[in-house]
Amino acid sequence: MIKAKQLPKLCPSCGATLRVKAMHCAHCQTSVEGDYEQPALMRISKEDQEFITDFVLCSGSLKEMAQKMGLSYPTVRNRLDDLISTLKRNVENDR
Repeated sequence: MIKAKQLPKLCPSCGATLRVKAMHCAHCQTSVEGDYEQPALMRISKEDQEFITDFVLCSGSLKEMAQKMGLSYPTVRNRLDDLISTLKRNVENDR
């Protein structure tokens, strides 16, 4: 199986946050161009995106997340707190 390419988040030259310039529909060949910011959730790591997805699928239960991840409840709580801090910084930077 071929691994899908990951959307880059940072400029390889200067380290600034990348913005979306164009999107393309492979089905109908429609293209959209402009200057668009990436949503806060897109600017976090794939690992953090997966954590959020799992958290939502667990109905927000940290206890269930801890069981699923094989970690202690406090460890998962700390991970969530770190992720919340990251998202707050991303949202504040958008304003």
